[in-house]
Amino acid sequence: MAHVTDAARTLPASEADGPSIAKLCFYAALILVIAQSIGALAFKVGPGKVVLLPMVWALLLGGVLGLASGRWHNRARLDEKTQFLAAAVLQPALLLFVAKLGLMVGGALPQLAKAGWALAFQELGHFVGTILLALPLALLLGIKREAIGATFSVGREPSLAIIGEKYGMDSAEGRGVLAEYLTGTVFGAVFIALFAGFVASLHVFDPLALAMGAGVGSGSMMAAASGAIAAQQTPELAKSVLTFAAASNLITTTIGTYFTLFISLPLAVRGYRVLEPVIGRTSRASATPRPAPALGEVVTAAPVLGFAGKLGAWLLTAAFALVCDRITHGTHPGEGLPGMLVMLGAVIVGDAICQLTGRRIPAVCWVSIVAMLLTSPWSPWAAQIGAWGARNDFLSIVTPMLTFAGLSIAKDVPAFRRLGWRIVLVSFVANAGTFLGAALIAQWFHV
Repeated sequence: MAHVTDAARTLPASEADGPSIAKLCFYAALILVIAQSIGALAFKVGPGKVVLLPMVWALLLGGVLGLASGRWHNRARLDEKTQFLAAAVLQPALLLFVAKLGLMVGGALPQLAKAGWALAFQELGHFVGTILLALPLALLLGIKREAIGATFSVGREPSLAIIGEKYGMDSAEGRGVLAEYLTGTVFGAVFIALFAGFVASLHVFDPLALAMGAGVGSGSMMAAASGAIAAQQTPELAKSVLTFAAASNLITTTIGTYFTLFISLPLAVRGYRVLEPVIGRTSRASATPRPAPALGEVVTAAPVLGFAGKLGAWLLTAAFALVCDRITHGTHPGEGLPGMLVMLGAVIVGDAICQLTGRRIPAVCWVSIVAMLLTSPWSPWAAQIGAWGARNDFLSIVTPMLTFAGLSIAKDVPAFRRLGWRIVLVSFVANAGTFLGAALIAQWFHV
């Protein structure tokens, strides 16, 4: 959002009134039910397969609603004020997803410990590879700070959480990571299958090194890449390829969150500061997304939520997640409630620690640590908490989160149009970079 001068008045957080909240809840619930009812839709594109899950439908439906309602002239319109509220709710909602991820990490710690040094160090390649290739390209194409969000990782759900908390989704970095997420979700599996299959056919890398490279942190992309690699191996080696790819993907999905937060994001920020003055270009993608406000103009901004607002966002997201489980798996809300309460507790405790420590370490990290400890081998309640958490589907928590993201998209459409084909190309290069970077490091350790 452009800098606001004293001549303009920013809409205060207190003006996130009841009608906007009610409208947001109504549309989010409606989209959620429709998305879950559509379910997963899979279709083949060449040697690969694209799977559109309910979370993708939720994201797209929210965006379509925001664009279509722009022509409405009644109270039902999804106005910019409600869209900014959706962006504000999205940030705390992301922490519930992080808590779920933390519960999964704690239970998987023994398995991760057996993964070996090659699997551990190849994780660095997954994230550094995106920056080395994609960041310079983004700058050469005239993309500005959106390049940070689009290239510090392959832009999956943990990346949304990290950028959402550090910069806010209503930021250039937020638009970049969301554009990367959209591109990777729709085209990522097809691209990585074609690319991985081509690299495997060159016989330059050990197949197991390529398998580790395939674990980019996305289940569909991992399956597509490892399938393309395994198809060129003997039946026995193909099984090992799939096993190593699954282990790598598990590490990327879990421990990778910390790599992203403490290594790749700072590297991307540093790389941007150093490279942008040297190779940065001015293009249509460099244009200011919002004009400067006129004298006396009221400028809408995302409200800053206090504890009560964040608690409301957490409870709303939790309720929606239970509804998703009910529609998709037939799970009674009472069965999923204990695990959801554990996640809510981890979020509240983690956020409180973050506030008490002066926010020196992001809440994303504290929440994941608290949740991880609850299911780790050191927890006397690990088995019971793990059993409760298993009743809450991972995707059922992601779908409400992306529903809020979709409802906030329309206000940023001018910025997405500026990025256009450039962000798609950068996304493909980022995906290629993470695959090759991890494969190179795994090859170095002589898999």
